[in-house]
Amino acid sequence: MTSDIDISKKNAGYFAAELIQDGMAVGLGTGSTVFYAMERLSERISSEGLDMIGVPTSFQASMRAREYGIPLSVIDEYPSLDIAIDGADKIDSSLRMIKGRGAAQTLERCVADAADLFVVVADESKMCEKLHGPVPVEVLPFALGLFERRIRELGGIPSIRLGVKKDGPVITDSGNFEVDCDFGFIDEPELLQSAINNMPGVLSCGLFTEFTDRTKVVIGNENGVNIF
Repeated sequence: MTSDIDISKKNAGYFAAELIQDGMAVGLGTGSTVFYAMERLSERISSEGLDMIGVPTSFQASMRAREYGIPLSVIDEYPSLDIAIDGADKIDSSLRMIKGRGAAQTLERCVADAADLFVVVADESKMCEKLHGPVPVEVLPFALGLFERRIRELGGIPSIRLGVKKDGPVITDSGNFEVDCDFGFIDEPELLQSAINNMPGVLSCGLFTEFTDRTKVVIGNENGVNIF
């Protein structure tokens, strides 16, 4: 039986897939809602002969796209993208967001920066008035202790993310640690993002505040989608 959440995610993902036109280079993010977009893109490639190239943001996204028969390349070959489709963990009314539950926010940021249009797909549970919850940060293992001290000085609580089906910490695709940092409700996301990203040893944090001028948020529900 399909849940209401799955229907909502499918509606959002399918809507985003319809934005893709022949000849486009498309960033493909990580997560269940984006995978619905891939599903629909696969159908369009088969039924319409849609000509596109995908640039995945993670090994998981690459594997899923290959399963769907989507042609792939890398951002080094496509430094300019027409559209990037990705998910988010939290999205506020100003279209600022927290990403990184899939520990892929560093490459997700590169792909979002390369795209003319950043399309974020999610269900209604991801919308909020003020960003809150853990902020994922990719950190060089060598700098972990220093990073944790700096986060505490900012008023956050750092927690290195542990693997589910392995002992020890989660290792990102780039070979680094993923640290979830809880700041409660975040009053000034732009300032916090800048402070974290400027810490020694940080590759990228999960706060995305710099793309609001070219972001389209597609929120799925049981009956269709709402666009922000």
